[in-house]
Amino acid sequence: MTRTRWSLIYAAAAAFAAIILGLLFMAAPREDGAIAWTDPMVPGGWMAWTLPIALFFYTIGCLLILFTILAVRFPETPRVGVLRIETTRGDRLFISLLGSAFISLAWLAAFGAPLTPALILCLVYAAAVFRWV
Repeated sequence: MTRTRWSLIYAAAAAFAAIILGLLFMAAPREDGAIAWTDPMVPGGWMAWTLPIALFFYTIGCLLILFTILAVRFPETPRVGVLRIETTRGDRLFISLLGSAFISLAWLAAFGAPLTPALILCLVYAAAVFRWV
């Protein structure tokens, strides 16, 4: 019987995430030595890849890696919450991300920038989804 070395897997995943984060910050455009947060990372590209957008997708990628490791390490059975549907960790993550997108869009429509209060509201919403859904 083989023994899985989970600490090595955790360390490798963390090292991979740290390397990607470092590369993102190295690729960020700079103006007078400071990061130009709203300048495109790929000048003339088809999409305005700014550092905040890249960090957003980086975070989602890290969450997917984390939840994959958790699913292998700690398999779970679906549970029924307040929505009366069976959900797993991944389902609750998807519901949290989808709901957070709508919360952020509604915040932008109602109040505009900055989105810091919407982020706090999204974190509270995600905690509630993971607790009760």
